[in-house]
Amino acid sequence: MLALRLTRRARPAVQLRRLLVASASAGTGFLLLCTLGHAMTHPGTSVLRLTWCAAPLAATVHFAVAVARTDPGARPRPGLAAIGLGPYRLMAVSATTTALSTLLGSMLALLFFLHLRGDLTGMPFDGAAADFLAASEPLPLPAALTLLTLVPVAASLAVAFTLRPKEAKPPAEGPRRYGRFGAYGGSGARETFGAYGRFGSRLRRTEPAGSRAAGAAPDPKKSGTPPARASETQPPAPTSPDTPTTTPSGLPWGTAILAAGLAVEAYASTATTPSAPMPGGLPTGPTAVLVGWALTAVGLALAGPGLTHLCGRLLQSLRPGALRLLAGRVLMEEATRIGRPLGVVCAVASAAYAMAVLHDPAADGRALGPLTTLGATVVTGCAIATLLTAAVEARQARADTTAALLRLGAPPTMLRSAAALRAGALLAAFGPLTLVVAELAALPLAR
Repeated sequence: MLALRLTRRARPAVQLRRLLVASASAGTGFLLLCTLGHAMTHPGTSVLRLTWCAAPLAATVHFAVAVARTDPGARPRPGLAAIGLGPYRLMAVSATTTALSTLLGSMLALLFFLHLRGDLTGMPFDGAAADFLAASEPLPLPAALTLLTLVPVAASLAVAFTLRPKEAKPPAEGPRRYGRFGAYGGSGARETFGAYGRFGSRLRRTEPAGSRAAGAAPDPKKSGTPPARASETQPPAPTSPDTPTTTPSGLPWGTAILAAGLAVEAYASTATTPSAPMPGGLPTGPTAVLVGWALTAVGLALAGPGLTHLCGRLLQSLRPGALRLLAGRVLMEEATRIGRPLGVVCAVASAAYAMAVLHDPAADGRALGPLTTLGATVVTGCAIATLLTAAVEARQARADTTAALLRLGAPPTMLRSAAALRAGALLAAFGPLTLVVAELAALPLAR
């Protein structure tokens, strides 16, 4: 009930993002149902068609997680824990809201699928869809419902895992060492020279709290004890993982996986390997090409945050001014938030470029099928929408910083120029990389 109230009272922009999630879920659910219909008449190739549905499924789940992260209704706020809305309850609300959106899309997919089969109001489009929907066969309802629950269950679990409350880890203790005169201790704080000789200051620091009056602080002028420094009375503030000083650790792994994928594609172009049928309208190619494409996509997604962080560092090199310094620091801070969706967009763009190069209707007379077009639309739309949603999340995260800059007198044109500079730097870094990966991905199938 609480999730329904938060869903109904959300702002129009939030409702639009939820409707986009429902639309992506409807497209993926319809593809899964079409795979079921094809399996009832062509049982030999059903497993391969179901495998091709993994890309739209992953894109939909990724988009649902990005929308849940920007949902203001499930954001921790002061006072919510007092009425029973703690971090775990808010996580459950976000997962439930995602399940409602994806279930709505799955039900729309089922209704449209039944309408095309002619189970509701008769066969539309003069029976043009009867072939791949198995209109002459009875629909196994348990199998259809099982396929339709894949998107809601996967999206809800992914949202719950991503938004789970993260406990603050205590600072790691340093190795124990022997102190002065053989004293054995684990404290990492160092004593200044002469601390033991200031009229028993060491004894006064370690005396129990009960020997003084409650709430009374020692007077440095009377006792001769120097006032304690802030570093001795308070622990150092932990460093946030999203601060610009933290470098994303996925760049080496992403580069290695990307190189492995390109190597597999190069091997597939020279060796004779078993072939696998591609989606409708594309030429048949070796199975190793599909493995190489998957590895390059994963490598680009992992290397995206590191490349974004590197772009921020390069913007601040060679005596930067205020504009380049601001743009570079923002890129370094948002590297983890924007880099991974940007890497996914690069992977999708390289795959779309490779498909455009390989597909030539004038040469082979084959056109892209409707299901292939729908799957490509779902994957591309979800990737772009996830990147835009991550940009909205980044803008919300730095809203206080932007307001502080405006109060200090920074002109709004400077903030817009910094945003344009960041976009240009990312385009200059990821554009050539996408083209190179796309050319190498299309090379094994172009021969």
